[in-house]
Amino acid sequence: MSVQAFEFLVFAAAQVGTPGPANMTLLATGARFGLRPALPFVGGVILGKQLIIWPIGFGVMALLGAYPLVFAALKWISVAYILWLAWRVAFMSLNPKTPLTAIPGFFAGLWVHPLNPKAWAMIIAGFTSFVEPATPLLTATFVVALTLLAVQTVLHPMWCLGGEWLARRLVGSRHERTLMVTLAALTVASIIYVLILGGR
Repeated sequence: MSVQAFEFLVFAAAQVGTPGPANMTLLATGARFGLRPALPFVGGVILGKQLIIWPIGFGVMALLGAYPLVFAALKWISVAYILWLAWRVAFMSLNPKTPLTAIPGFFAGLWVHPLNPKAWAMIIAGFTSFVEPATPLLTATFVVALTLLAVQTVLHPMWCLGGEWLARRLVGSRHERTLMVTLAALTVASIIYVLILGGR
């Protein structure tokens, strides 16, 4: 009755550190606004995953399994949200002299992971692969939640900072639009990849 904490830490680092809808959004946000102005958004993204972890830990998947149409609707709402984010990214300008769209804040970030199929898949895999049967729900959920919180606190700002680093080198150049369209395309590709995996 335990959680394979170290093994889950390695798994979580690999999942959180690789490209996905949330990281592409963080990269694009950092590219447009920089890390410091985007910190509330980054904080929201980090804490937003907790909104998934605790309900999953206490059995929401069993409830959704009893109502498959609700689960399917939530999945496609999630897809629509990520595609909307990608659309916004594609038309962002990095030029600081252009009128700013509103900097996404804490509450905008809070919904990135609850509407991110990759996040759901990762957390479900964490519970099913690294938590031994009969482990107390509170213990299992606490370990999963704390591990992901720690990993995200380190890696999510790095993605945002990476976007800022790219922007400094490309702003005003002919490659600026290519960067933003590429980030949008990667966001779309990541959601398609997750959907394909989810269908297996």
